[in-house]
Amino acid sequence: MGADPTRRGIVTGVGAMSGIALSGAFARRVRAATKAEFALREIADGVLAFQGVDELMHPENRGAICNLGVVVGPEAVAVIDSGGSLVEGQALVDAIAAVTARPVRYLINTHVHPDHIFGNAAFRPLGPTIVGHRNLPAALEARGEYYLRSYREQLGDELMQGIEIMPPTLLVEDTLELDLGGRTLRLKAWDAAHTDNDLTVLDPASGTLFAGDLVFLGHLPTLDGSLLGWLRQMDALAGIEAVRVVPGHGPAPTGWPDALDPERRYFEVLAADVRKAIRDGAPLAKAVRTAGRSEAANWTLFDDYNERNATVAYAELEWE
Repeated sequence: MGADPTRRGIVTGVGAMSGIALSGAFARRVRAATKAEFALREIADGVLAFQGVDELMHPENRGAICNLGVVVGPEAVAVIDSGGSLVEGQALVDAIAAVTARPVRYLINTHVHPDHIFGNAAFRPLGPTIVGHRNLPAALEARGEYYLRSYREQLGDELMQGIEIMPPTLLVEDTLELDLGGRTLRLKAWDAAHTDNDLTVLDPASGTLFAGDLVFLGHLPTLDGSLLGWLRQMDALAGIEAVRVVPGHGPAPTGWPDALDPERRYFEVLAADVRKAIRDGAPLAKAVRTAGRSEAANWTLFDDYNERNATVAYAELEWE
């Protein structure tokens, strides 16, 4: 990673949790948990990633279910997503501090979902610019308070301490380049797909693509935007010149663009099944139970998300 980082390989995040309003006993438990379980791994020169678990968010995993990224430039650092709780966000802050003393200049949120943004407030003492898709502020305005209420049931009161909805102050309308002092990141805002506010981050220096939830591996893709939009943009996504990808969920990193193949197959199967159900006059309630079922063995969390995906797909394809 160059001269500045203090260690290579796995870096565990533990720290004083400065600036975070957590109780002393809880903070001690958090330190013990994150010391054992939170680790950044160097995947290319100056590029680190944390791989989340393929689970639903719950107290035992502290919401740490998505992949996170860090790019260390000659002058500054960019962070891609902050995690699913303030606890995870602070573990990430501490792990970065163990790698480099360079300032965190940018915190990039790839989209609106809580597992990617609930750690944002941990970065406030570092003062980074929060970067997001042009549609992210509206999405946060529409859903933020609901997320704070509903995820309290999943994570519990302790893990929801200090979590805030923090909108971006730098918006990506189409494309945007961020300078880390001679290392430039290329950001791309996509049309509706996983959500209507998906953002990707490319580090050309290492050939690493941070795809957010436009790419799932192992974990069933979740549809909260547009199935047709996602399929339409697959070729453009695959055309990004990278050698490896950090997906939103799944093994990080994975070779690119082959990482897209399982997701493309799933969506093509889902679309074909839903279209057939519509042609056959099958009601929504029946269609969602059968659409995409042939893919069940290929994905974790299939039963948690497939019927929801099929419901979104049915509503969209019914009117094509």
